[in-house]
Formats: sequence, structure tokens, C-alpha cells
Amino acid sequence: MGRPMLALALAATLVVSLLLALAGSPAHAAGTLLSQGKPATASSAEAVGTPASAAVDGDTTSRWSSAFSDPQWLQVDLGATATISQVVLQWEAAYGSAFQIQTSPDGTTWTSIYSTTTGTGGTQTLNVSGTGRYVRMYGTARATQYGYSLYEFQVYGSTGGSTPPTSPPPSTACGTANAAQGKTATASSTENGGTPASAAVDGDTGTRWSSAASDPQWLQVDLGSVQNVCGVQLAWETAYAKAYQIQVSTDGTNWTTVYSTANGPGATELISLLGTGRYIRVYGTVRATQYGYSLWEFQVFTGGTGTPPPTTPPPTTPPPPAGGATLLSYNKPATASSYQDDANCGGCTPAKAVDEDPATRWATSDTTGWSDPAWFQIDLGATATISQVVLQWDPAYASAYQIQVSNDGANWTPIYSTTTGKGFKETLNVSGTGRYIRMYGTARATAYGYSLWTFDVYGTGGNPVAPPALPPNPGNPEHLVWSDEFNGAAGTLPDASKWTADAGSGQNGELEYYTDNKNAYQDGTGNLVLEARKEVTAGSACPGGPCQYTSARLNTAAHFNFTYGHVEARIKVSGTQGLWPAFWLLGSNFTTGTPWPNSGEIDIMEHVGKVADSVYSTLHAPAYFGGNGFGSPYTVAGSDFANAFHTYAVDWDSSHMTFSVDGNAFFTVDRTQLELTKGPWVYDHPFYIILNNAVGGDWPGSPDATSVFPQKMLVDYVRVSQ
Repeated sequence: MGRPMLALALAATLVVSLLLALAGSPAHAAGTLLSQGKPATASSAEAVGTPASAAVDGDTTSRWSSAFSDPQWLQVDLGATATISQVVLQWEAAYGSAFQIQTSPDGTTWTSIYSTTTGTGGTQTLNVSGTGRYVRMYGTARATQYGYSLYEFQVYGSTGGSTPPTSPPPSTACGTANAAQGKTATASSTENGGTPASAAVDGDTGTRWSSAASDPQWLQVDLGSVQNVCGVQLAWETAYAKAYQIQVSTDGTNWTTVYSTANGPGATELISLLGTGRYIRVYGTVRATQYGYSLWEFQVFTGGTGTPPPTTPPPTTPPPPAGGATLLSYNKPATASSYQDDANCGGCTPAKAVDEDPATRWATSDTTGWSDPAWFQIDLGATATISQVVLQWDPAYASAYQIQVSNDGANWTPIYSTTTGKGFKETLNVSGTGRYIRMYGTARATAYGYSLWTFDVYGTGGNPVAPPALPPNPGNPEHLVWSDEFNGAAGTLPDASKWTADAGSGQNGELEYYTDNKNAYQDGTGNLVLEARKEVTAGSACPGGPCQYTSARLNTAAHFNFTYGHVEARIKVSGTQGLWPAFWLLGSNFTTGTPWPNSGEIDIMEHVGKVADSVYSTLHAPAYFGGNGFGSPYTVAGSDFANAFHTYAVDWDSSHMTFSVDGNAFFTVDRTQLELTKGPWVYDHPFYIILNNAVGGDWPGSPDATSVFPQKMLVDYVRVSQ
């Protein structure tokens, strides 16, 4: 049981002290600058300090930056139809190697007016020709492992007989100070005297506001004066809002909505927005639980232009099937034009796409199936009325395909057809009747075949078998269910009823031999010690010969396994060149034969000695793993995480995970967005805890002349609440 490779480099995703390099001046452009100060939106924002608006504010020290995935886009609403003659992109170091410039009359239908797969970064001046009210940069391939980042996105041209826009005054970047802290707060209701509105703006993450258990409810803050609001952070207690709005007002009576969602994930939400007002409130319309609404902290960030947001609504998750639709396809007989079963995709049979295991898949044969057409078919057992089909594609997806139904498995009727399939997760609302249903692929998007993680069919009729229910989400409130405080006497071994030493050589090019608790002990002052030492283990095998170092690796696999909850540990990491301490979770099915990364892996904290001021949180699954794992660093510029204890945590349920350091949430993974942009969510089953202090490896590199041994990783406690 070794930790699989995570080859991430240093990135500044959440930097407490952020230094931005100045970008060069743009080249002289043709036409009038149309985009400056106009409403801008984006597919994502890396942090509250890097909103879409920062790319059109005329300030070359502020920037927009996206999430670390493809595709991503930045869009500006010019306010009226314009003739576009030039676009200037001032990239930060995280630039697009492949991207398009697109225009649209309505913000929905797009036309490409420029395309490249060899983007150079820096300042790119593009002479183009197109017409539209909306212009966007649509990035399809990043040049780095980070996201896309633009200091400025400038659009030049003319708007016919309209008056050319005047340059607005330079705006300030979004601030990082909490403008709401200590300000007057009121609410629609309070649950009791111990949960007042003021508790959500007192800067204390141990106090909270909570409302009555009804809808709607609101929490309001008086900022003291009219302010340009550019972001908020909501630290929800378990009783969170499923649907809510952020609203601003100049008088506390008339309100303008600047953000709205019907799919709030709870935990900690960091939201970029634009609005102007003295008053700001969270207006909850649908609770996620039977309780009220409850916030540990409501933080408000100010700065920017305060320009109202565009009216185009954000994309929403497709609604669930209506009319009492049921999953009809679970474990039904499935056949296909071919399937793969070899070392590269063992047992990738049709049954794997209907087993509701998101880590298994069907793939066409690599000897006969990398051709067109190809098909995948399900027998629903009886005639069914079909209302929705959900396809979760592997990267080998169909760009052109049909969904077809049949009464006899021989004569087929199309109920859906596309030539622009996008891959990842596609939710298709359809209407058709038949006992058999199939995906009939006519054009592959890649040189490979066709492959589906899941093919889910919803409707009525058929002969459905209910799939296993999901585990219950954490309680409200959560309660401590497992912990180790490490209060044993000095020299005491780890509690054998909670931890097992995982002895043996490490993986990923590591240089240590994990001993059977010879390097793990309690120090008598409330800490577990995992000590890395420079000493040879005879008969062991590491890169280059016998392992030159020893260390400790512990897990709870034989003692404690769990699904969902709040998991945290207070740790002082080791910190010299070549060290790789980690606190992480591995899918429990790994111990019964499910291979990595199918088992799933949740890295709550990893640290490498060569990057003293950063720690990393990452997810690994069959569609995204190793160097392509989905994660984010947390950076405190100029610091050294090895100098002090820090608390590392994840809040995990069936819809999301939020990672935090010392209570600062910095990375939230939304299940829906993950499935739409990366691949399947494989985290609805039990996991166990692992602590280890690795030496060497592909990511941290080997110790060198500067490295100091022994190195101690100290763990104050590990706790799980559900």
C-alpha cells in the first residue's frame, strides 16, 4: 500500500502575500478600446482576488485566473453589437497554448474568429474580423499545469454610430481584508440567544449565526458606507443553503441580486461578484437540511469597479428527470460492437458501464474497435418510456453519435443525435419508447475507440433493479466519531487498536524503508512522531540499491474505515530537501484488490521540502491521477510550513469536498463540475487514513548536501466527525 505519485510543481493558488509581476504595455491597436470596464464573466476564478473583471479594468497589475482544468473561458459583454478588428491578450505566466477568440450576438451561440494551437504567451496582438456583442477567449489547452491567467483582455473595434466609450478611471484590485468584520449585522431570525447575527461577522470561526427552520431567511451586514463589493466568502455550518442569493442595497430596503445559485455546495464558498451598496445580505430560499441556515462567518471583500453583473445567468446543472423517473439501466444485460480485455483495460466489458461503479468502464476493442461505427446497447427488460440518458465518457468519446431505441433489438429509432459531442458528462433530456436502447457512435473524437464509465437511462416502465443507496451524508450537527490525541507516555508505540505499521519500501522512486514501528512513537508531550533517519536497511530494495533511509508509514485500514465527514489533523511537517510528509485517505477497496487509482485517493495534505511555503491537496481517480491529479496548492509566500503546527482538514460529503488549512478554505471540488470537466467522482465508498514521512521520490527529489537528518513529522491529533 504505497502512496501513488503526485508530480505537482509549485503554484501560487491561494497566496496570502501575493506578488504580481508587471505586464508590458500593449501594442498600438486598431479601432477604439471597447472592453474596458465592461461586464466580464468567466468559466471559473482561481480565487476572490482574481475575478473576471480584473482582465478588463485597465490595471496591468490585476488579473483574472481560472481553475486548473480545460476548457476555460473569459467573456466580455460590449453592451451593443460591435465590429471587432483587434484583440490584445496580456498573459500572465499561465497562458493558453491552444485557444480561440469567439464572438456572439446573444452570449449563447458562438463563432470563432481566431484559433491557434501554438499560443506564445506574453502579449499577443491578434488582428481579427468579426461582429458581435459578446467576445470571449475560449481556452482548450493550457501551457502549464496551472490555469489560464490574463492581466488584460482588450477588444478593439467600432460600434457603428454609437459614441465611443470613454476610458473609465483605473479600478483597484479586489481587496483581501474582510470589510464585514465587526460591522452591524441583523437577520430575519435567530435560532436562540447563543447564535446571533453578529456571530457571523465577529472573526471567530467558533461562533455562528443560525436561523429559524423555515424559508426564506436572511443575514444582512451594514458596511457603514457605500462600497464596491467584489467578493464574499461563506463559511457554512452543516445547516447550509441549497438555494440563495447575494444581494446589495444602498438603503437597506431596495435590493439588487449580484449572485444567485440553486445548487449551493455548503462548506466554505468563495464567490467572485460585482456590485455596489452599503448593505449586503445572504438571502436563503431553500435549505439543504431540515434545520435552518447557519454561518460561522460571512466575509465581504471590496474594491474593483462595482459594475453590476451581466444579466446572462450562470450555467446550471441539468435538472433531474421529471415525472417520477427511475434509473432503468442498473445491472441490465448490456452488449456492444466490441470490448477490450487486456493489460491496458482489463475486463472493460459492456457490463461495466451499467454497474454504477464510476471507476469501471466499457471500451471498444483495441484491435478491432478503434473504428467507426461502434455501438453500446442495453436491454431494459421490458418496454420503457425514456426521458433522460446520462453518459459519462472516458477521454475516448464520441464526437458524433445517436441515442436510439428499439422494441426488438433489431429495428432502431433515433431519439437524439449530435455531431458536436463534448465528452465528459453529457445529460440528454429525450423522449422515446422501447425495450432496448443504444449509443450508436459514428465519429470518434480521438484516434482511439469509444469508452464509457457509465451509461445511465432514466424513465418509467422497464424492469428496473434499484442500485445500492449512497451512504448517508454527515449529520447536522456533526459529532466526533473517531480520534487519536497521542497522549501516551514518551516512547510508547502508536495505539495498535487504531494504527497498523505499513512496513516495506516506498513507491514513486522513494528512498526510504518503512519500518515496523521502529520510527514511530509518542513523545510524551501529546504528539506522534514519524521520524525519517539516514540509515541503511540491509536486504531492502530502493532505486540504486538498498534503501539508504528509514521512516514510518501508518494506516487505519484494519481498524477504522469511513465515508464522508470532517477529517482533520494538526501536524508539524518535516522540512528539508528530499522530504515528503503526507496526511491522506485511500479507498478501502484497495485492500481487497481494487487497483489504484480506481480505489480513489484524497490527499488532504502533502508537503515537499524544496517548496517550504506551500502544501498541496489533490484528488486521484482513474480519469485524473498522478501528475494529472485534480488539486491545488495553498501558499503563504515566504513562510516555512515546517516551522510550526498547522491544522489540515477536508469536509467531504456526496456533493463536494472543501480543503482547508488553519480554517482557511482554499480548494472546493464540486461533484457536478468535476464530472463535467475532469471525469467520474469515485468517493462514495469507505476510505481509511494514512500518515507517512517519505524520503526522496519523483516529486521532492533526493536529499542533497543541504539535507538534515533525522527529520520528525509531529502529529498532535487526528479527528473524524460525521
